[in-house]
Amino acid sequence: MDSSELMQLYQDVIVDHNRSPRNFRRIEPCEAAAGCQHADGFNPLCGDKLQLFVQVADGRIADIAFEGSGCAISVASASLMTDAVRGREETGARALMATMQSLLTGQRAVDDALMDEVGKLTALAGVAAFPMRVKCATLCWHTLEAALDGRGQSTTE
Repeated sequence: MDSSELMQLYQDVIVDHNRSPRNFRRIEPCEAAAGCQHADGFNPLCGDKLQLFVQVADGRIADIAFEGSGCAISVASASLMTDAVRGREETGARALMATMQSLLTGQRAVDDALMDEVGKLTALAGVAAFPMRVKCATLCWHTLEAALDGRGQSTTE
């Protein structure tokens, strides 16, 4: 995939997931005793706010949802992330977090192996070309980590 194709994919996916975010809802009730963790994320540079709800059962992410407001990149990234991690083992979700961090910061290039590994998330690779937007795209991933760790909040300062 050449860079112009990747940028077009980036634009199309961002617009689609911003207009119709997947998993945009609350998990009610979200109680730790039932394996549900909640975390809030905030990006002070852009004003993005995110509430993430993660239901873990038998070491696997059984359900995940988010609410909040933010720029198109932040909302689309959260939507894509929730689709990508639902059903994964927690360890697999954490590995995907690390992969996405390297992709979004431009430390890892897009190739066939990466596309096979992250699927639709590849579309977010275009964020690396806009350093000021990386925090918008990584907010949901930091918030997922906070939820899984039971920290309750995350910021991308």
